[in-house]
Amino acid sequence: MTQVPLWRLHALRAGYLLLVVGLGLMIWPGIIHHDRPWELMQGVVHCMLAALSLLAILGLRYPLQMLPLLLFELAWKTIWLVVVALPLWSAHRMDPDTLETANECLMAVIFVVVIPWPYVFANYVAKPGDRWLPAGGAKTPPGAVRTTAPGDAT
Repeated sequence: MTQVPLWRLHALRAGYLLLVVGLGLMIWPGIIHHDRPWELMQGVVHCMLAALSLLAILGLRYPLQMLPLLLFELAWKTIWLVVVALPLWSAHRMDPDTLETANECLMAVIFVVVIPWPYVFANYVAKPGDRWLPAGGAKTPPGAVRTTAPGDAT
């Protein structure tokens, strides 16, 4: 397994802290004190971002285990920039709100630098995935969940 240096773990923690503080200041006041019902997508976005901020707290303690959180953050912001912001920018139709969101999403470049890419490759790309079928051809009764394969040490 790829070893991650301590400075990189602290850099990851700084990334999670940025999510906790940034979303804490932007999202949680609206979650706690919203004065009128939200429209569907506005409510979905606020609740998803609130959940993201809560999970980022776990990243402070378990920076490597919570890496999928930073990968998700980087992925959605990159997709939004390419699919939404870039066409508007190239057509010279960026309004102030879209420009502000684009600038916030461009801050995700921090995650590109912070994420330990050799670790990500070793653990999410090169590492074999979990089994899809019972090991050793043993039949598992319908509805039963096998937590260990026959012969596995417990």
